[in-house]
Amino acid sequence: MELTDKIFIAGHRGMVGSALVRNLQSKGFTNLITRTSAELDLRDKFAVNEFFQKEKPLYVFLAAAKVGGINANNIYRAEFIYDNLMIEANVIHAAYKNDVKKLLFLGSSCIYPKMAPQPLKEDSLLTGLLEPSNEPYAIAKIAGIKLCDAYRAQYGCNFISVMPSNLYGINDNYNLENSHVLPALLRKIITAKKNNDPTVTIWGTGSPRREFLYVDDLADACIYLMQNYNEAGFINIGTGRDVTIMELANLIKKIVDYNGIIETDITKPDGTPRKLLDVTKLKNLGWQASVPLEKGIKMVYEDVKNNNWE
Repeated sequence: MELTDKIFIAGHRGMVGSALVRNLQSKGFTNLITRTSAELDLRDKFAVNEFFQKEKPLYVFLAAAKVGGINANNIYRAEFIYDNLMIEANVIHAAYKNDVKKLLFLGSSCIYPKMAPQPLKEDSLLTGLLEPSNEPYAIAKIAGIKLCDAYRAQYGCNFISVMPSNLYGINDNYNLENSHVLPALLRKIITAKKNNDPTVTIWGTGSPRREFLYVDDLADACIYLMQNYNEAGFINIGTGRDVTIMELANLIKKIVDYNGIIETDITKPDGTPRKLLDVTKLKNLGWQASVPLEKGIKMVYEDVKNNNWE
């Protein structure tokens, strides 16, 4: 990518999209194109086609998606599959029709089979059953990868796909109805400290293991891969290290300086037992994450500690 090339960041207001904008700007890219969902509904095929015909971006980062945690994925099953299928189909097809030079599609580690061997290697895709609670979202993301591969195979499009681990960072979602585990725990523990609550309850047993990647690390990896990776299939982006949910809760408790007790609610689901990505392929390409979990959470805590959540 040249510094003056026109680059479309789909989903620029989200956590990933905003991190991509920050990183591109810091590297000196000056021709970034963005649209809010009110300005451009990516589920609308005709609107997307009109946008691409008018703007003619050379590069596309497809970070727009309907996202949420285990609760939201389970409740809004139809929305999670429909919205994501429409977004990726419309953008990928319009990119092909309008001669986009390269597109990067962002997936999610939930695409892997629930009981796939750990750490998760790229070739484990479609080798087993998915986690039922987020199956609609996972199927939509798998379809996005296969769309990129199909357009590459039939039309020669340089469309690539990346699979990040669990993300956290600036502009995260702290709505307890549909947030992911790390921001939900951060909000709960900050609120408990302010209210002098004696306990904080976490879903499930606390034993599932999760890997967490600081979103600015993800953005840096995506831009690196846009410059250096041109293959079919997809590539994992993560830290290569994981923690239990209970270990995460206790780390946040330490950072927030909360003195209460972390309790478990075993009537709630645990989800997938473990999700750790094998990042050998990415490391061999010359990139690895630089923000340790504790440092990343401290930065996020400084950003949100004075939020007035109701």
